[in-house]
Amino acid sequence: MSSSSIPVLLPGYAIPRESPTSWQPKKYLQPPQPPPIDEAHAKELEVAAQRQLLDGKALKKTRPRRTVDYAGGMGRWDLLRKLRPSPYYVPWMRPAPSYIIDLLPPKGYLNNASTSLCTKFVHTSTNKIRCPVNVVTWTPEGRRILTGSTSGEFTLWNGLTFNFETILQAHDSAIRALRFSHSGAYIASADQSGIVKYFQPNMNNLTAFTAHRESVRGLSFAPNDERFATASDDATVRIWAFEESREEKVLTALAFLKPSQLGHGWDVKCVEWHPTKGLLVSGSKDNLVKFWDPRTGTCLSTFHQHKNTVQAVAWSPNGDLVASASRDQTIRVFDIRAMKEYRILKGHKKEVCSLAWHPVHSLLVSGGSEGAILHWDLSAPQPSFNDILSTSTQPGPRATISEAHDSNVWSLAYHPLGHLLVSGSNDHTTRFWSRERPGDATSVFSGGGARPPAGEEEEEQGVPGFMGWQGEEDYGEVPMPSITQDGYGQMYNGLGEDGIPGIPGLGGSGPSPYSNNNGGGNGSGPQQRQNSVGPQGRSHWGPSSSSSGYRRR
Repeated sequence: MSSSSIPVLLPGYAIPRESPTSWQPKKYLQPPQPPPIDEAHAKELEVAAQRQLLDGKALKKTRPRRTVDYAGGMGRWDLLRKLRPSPYYVPWMRPAPSYIIDLLPPKGYLNNASTSLCTKFVHTSTNKIRCPVNVVTWTPEGRRILTGSTSGEFTLWNGLTFNFETILQAHDSAIRALRFSHSGAYIASADQSGIVKYFQPNMNNLTAFTAHRESVRGLSFAPNDERFATASDDATVRIWAFEESREEKVLTALAFLKPSQLGHGWDVKCVEWHPTKGLLVSGSKDNLVKFWDPRTGTCLSTFHQHKNTVQAVAWSPNGDLVASASRDQTIRVFDIRAMKEYRILKGHKKEVCSLAWHPVHSLLVSGGSEGAILHWDLSAPQPSFNDILSTSTQPGPRATISEAHDSNVWSLAYHPLGHLLVSGSNDHTTRFWSRERPGDATSVFSGGGARPPAGEEEEEQGVPGFMGWQGEEDYGEVPMPSITQDGYGQMYNGLGEDGIPGIPGLGGSGPSPYSNNNGGGNGSGPQQRQNSVGPQGRSHWGPSSSSSGYRRR
């Protein structure tokens, strides 16, 4: 029987057919075309240009402003939480610009703190009346930044495009402290003359009263917002009932108390209320860090480790650690569970002026009077005493921006999501810093501190959400960094061994985390990639995660 007479039992679509000799596309035959021109907008620009020429002014290029948009990353992370196969699944990241859209917010990388190093310069914002910026803070929803300056003005900046929104003459003297209540319903500010004022978020002034005889240096709300504490140059810490604007306690030196229970004997430069407990910490010009019970007004404990004025204190988000910055050029981290010193951080060349904890990871950022901003990773295990002796050095900062500002960095604040850092300085500027992007060869600040470009950054070309795409022409003649840092870690690719240079955030080929580091960001060795995620996926803080310039204002 011939093969042609055999009945075919398969359906017709399952029978293999001969492929055509050549395939020709039928759609998308034209290359990508530019977007259509908006004739109305083009005519408006032409009229504006002609008006400028008639006025004798130089013609300015109209370019979109740089933005750092977090909405896309948050949406992608929220979708991933529903679709991921396990609670610890994170998509693989590659060192290419096309993976920028896959970059998740810091909360998506709980076991990799290096993804939150905000070392990429984005923008500089400056008031028309130039004066030192003493304090910066994000609004609770993270849409805007509020700054207080020596001129007594509040300035509100947009948190997406970083442009000016509004300004208010809030005080008659320099603003020294500014804080939103935990509920976000009120703002409390204090100035050089000792006056405290309440504002609503719409900048409506509610009340004003004299809290201290001298300058107020610090202000902090209690966890329930019913009280707040102020620190002043009159050597006292005072606790106030918020609604009544009434003084409840004065924490000061008393003659009948024991020496360890005495209050500060000199100007109190900072005070912070514990995030969840009835506990205060304060730092003073007498070099002491003191812990207070706000209910009884007594001093619970005193640390004498600093050798000079304590200029800033900050609680970690979970409240287990407290960091203090001093004019002795060191930062000391204390563990209140054991009431012992946990870390000594040395890296600043001059006095340390400001501190801020990352809201998600165990990262601490500090600003100094030499204009440097240093990032410290506390999730790495503390080296043993023998290791410190053998290397003759302490662990250095994870990343360094040695020329972030031209003068003292008075204030630092992280965005509530942790992807942006804002700094206020004595050089009259407010600057914004973001995380490194995968495959960004134009990153100039990851390795140790070129000076931010001068001029109007808002005139530089950019794509909304991606902070500009031209390359080096955006930043001018800025040298490339000599050291790259591990921004996305071994968890994604382990490209450090392949020797890919100039890709900050996606290589681990730098020096050992305990090697000598003079002004550059540390490379990350295996010690800095320890998984710090607990059983519930929470990031551990503290020891349990071990797996001559301007003077103060």
